[in-house]
Amino acid sequence: MSGQGPQRRLLGSPNATSPTTPHFKLAANQTGPRCLEVSIPNGLFLSLGLVSVVENVLVVAAIAKNRNLHSPMYYFIGCLAVSDLLVSVSNVLETAVMLLVEAGALAAQAAVVQQLDDIIDVLICGSMVSSLCFLGAIAVDRYLSIFYALRYHSIVTLPRAWRAISAIWVASVLSSTLFIAYYNHTAVLLCLVSFFVAMLVLMAVLYVHMLARARQHARGIARLRKRQHSVHQGFGLKGAATLTILLGIFFLCWGPFFLHLSLMVLCPQHPICGCVFQNFNLFLTLIICNSIIDPFIYAFRSQELRKTLQEVVLCSW
Repeated sequence: MSGQGPQRRLLGSPNATSPTTPHFKLAANQTGPRCLEVSIPNGLFLSLGLVSVVENVLVVAAIAKNRNLHSPMYYFIGCLAVSDLLVSVSNVLETAVMLLVEAGALAAQAAVVQQLDDIIDVLICGSMVSSLCFLGAIAVDRYLSIFYALRYHSIVTLPRAWRAISAIWVASVLSSTLFIAYYNHTAVLLCLVSFFVAMLVLMAVLYVHMLARARQHARGIARLRKRQHSVHQGFGLKGAATLTILLGIFFLCWGPFFLHLSLMVLCPQHPICGCVFQNFNLFLTLIICNSIIDPFIYAFRSQELRKTLQEVVLCSW
């Protein structure tokens, strides 16, 4: 393993550095410009990963425990938690192995380390792809529940949900294997970036459409109550704020990572792009933070799930 940090072969760059110091610093790029580099301490990276692991394990355990949560919507949320769990576990595992190898505490043949590296990279890439897929699946599920409310249970059945879930996992494993096998091809990076843009557009279109429908419904209720302006304005602000938070967090946490990939295709040798490459570990940390935030957005808002979660934490099985 090299010292460029997690996912260095597929997603890293010659300028990516391993996080060692807990501060901002100006680093001189090879061709002259001074770059702002945010160094993420290994301890902080590992701690965030462990928090994400515990949090998402609790979500999966709560959904598995409560039969009332055995529905397509919660299965999608549970699979998102599993994906986020794998994102965190794989990044923590690779960072830990890298540190052990660098410290000389883990003695292994180069071939064994390389095979382990390949397996972890497939796990990292596959979990990221599946995480994005399940975010899109949750958006589609919510869209159908609003616009096809009367037919929702006949459209989104458990067999169809399980087929969709199985297809996502199989596609994630196959695509990640191909991505790692052909990591040095530009087409691989373009596919990953295009996939992110597609998920972002899908979520934006669906959630904006859902917000418009909800506002229309609120206007109808307001007319009946003859307080159209105040109710409509209040709901509009609340709905817009919720939409901004949901899409904003998604873009903030995932956007820099895929910007990194885009620049690797567009300007791999440009000194300014090199400044972006030096913050690769920060971008991975933001993805870990997204794995921590996702349960609060999609899972913990459910009163039934929060109640079950309390039972799980208190070990009252």
